[in-house]
Amino acid sequence: MNTALRWLERARDALDERGRWAWIAVMVVGFVLFWPIGLALLFYIIWSKRMACHSWGRHHHRHGAGRGWDRTGNTAFDGYREETLKRLEEERDAFLKFLDQLRAAKDRAEFDQFMASRQTPDAA
Repeated sequence: MNTALRWLERARDALDERGRWAWIAVMVVGFVLFWPIGLALLFYIIWSKRMACHSWGRHHHRHGAGRGWDRTGNTAFDGYREETLKRLEEERDAFLKFLDQLRAAKDRAEFDQFMASRQTPDAA
């Protein structure tokens, strides 16, 4: 039983390394050979979110280095990277807040224009 699981894990890792087209090809072959195999692969791909953009490479890092897989081992670079990411997140939050303020101002202007148009008598 352990050898079968290890073989399946190696096959999964090999397909992950080759990308989503490898998963699609294996699924199509599964449908051609015996449709329940293709259906099982389709359900596995959907369940494991193998087609999501962020999933590629995740498996390798998760099993390769465990928690903190994004560390390079160079403390200077890792510190720089963390500070840069933190700064970018702060800038993104500030930009989103700015967009919210713009939307609120636009909504207010449109509402004020609507109210002004209702208060003026029509020339008709």
